[in-house]
Amino acid sequence: MRDSTDERPRLSRRGTLAATAGLLTSGLAGCLDSSSNANDSPDNGTDGANGDGPVVAASFFSFYDFARNVADGTPIRVTNLVPTGLHGHGWEPNASVTKDIIDADAFLHVGPGFQPWADRAIQTLEDDDADTQLINAREGVQLVDLAATLDPDEEGVGKQRGKDPHFWLGPDRAKTSVDNITDGLVELAPAHEDALRDNATTYKTETIERIDADYQAIFDAADRDVVQLAAHNAFQYIGVKYDVTMRPLVTNLAASGDVKPSDITEAKGVIEDNDIEYIANGVFESRRPAEQLLAETQVEAYFPVTPYAGVREAWVENDWGYEEIAYNINMPTFRVVLGNDAPENVGPDGWAAEWRNFE
Repeated sequence: MRDSTDERPRLSRRGTLAATAGLLTSGLAGCLDSSSNANDSPDNGTDGANGDGPVVAASFFSFYDFARNVADGTPIRVTNLVPTGLHGHGWEPNASVTKDIIDADAFLHVGPGFQPWADRAIQTLEDDDADTQLINAREGVQLVDLAATLDPDEEGVGKQRGKDPHFWLGPDRAKTSVDNITDGLVELAPAHEDALRDNATTYKTETIERIDADYQAIFDAADRDVVQLAAHNAFQYIGVKYDVTMRPLVTNLAASGDVKPSDITEAKGVIEDNDIEYIANGVFESRRPAEQLLAETQVEAYFPVTPYAGVREAWVENDWGYEEIAYNINMPTFRVVLGNDAPENVGPDGWAAEWRNFE
């Protein structure tokens, strides 16, 4: 198990293959500002052993990353449909994306209600009797109830009214999604079943379970059990798993949600009551609320968190996925905001300087 106090940046098992394997050239930015709208063809990331195998088109970054780990070393190619810097939630792609899905051998999606465009694409597949295989990453996953402050009719809940859709942040639920993806890939390429299932087992035990254990160590070591987020409500599954209260500034599920004066007032109270020195801010979200809290409270700085739903250019260049984001972004920040360590004592060299009040 990786010691959560280890400051070395983590290198995943695929890191050494980055020069020859397909790099992550497309990432979606998670639940971002839904005003973003693009009709350009996506610049897809791909992964797989060669260019001749079956193609899996994925609608969401986290599951794209899970799938490419499961498919590692097989002819299956995994592509991420959403262009870099855009999200698959409020995004309205043009017809070329639906064509990409129809042309693919399988479509990996997040289940009904989370991505309306994906739901419409699935309906098109069914109406046209297309032979694209559907792989639902959320099949059989039990969702937790929304926090009492949330509106069950808001965008993002869809057919799962009253439930929080960000299930992939919980390690047990993430492993279920890996199982769903693996079953789908086995159906797609049965000749490679042994390799796919071996990869899935390795990924769950050597990556997800290690991430779980290292998260647990961080939260077990904390004296504080409250995290103030200058971000939207995407971290409830971490709170549920590790018995910590996540206090989002934007109480709805979409990062485009407005911050009201009452939200700022409530956050100020949480900061004062819990003697909070550092807060967390979403990497792909507005900096303004965090900056306001810095100006009007005792908070000294904000540091990054992300619900594994997108990538920056530097992360693309370094082939970061779910694993690398956990160790290089979220874990160092949770150690800081929980009061476990000073910012300069966490993360790889230069982490605090890079991410303190980041732009």
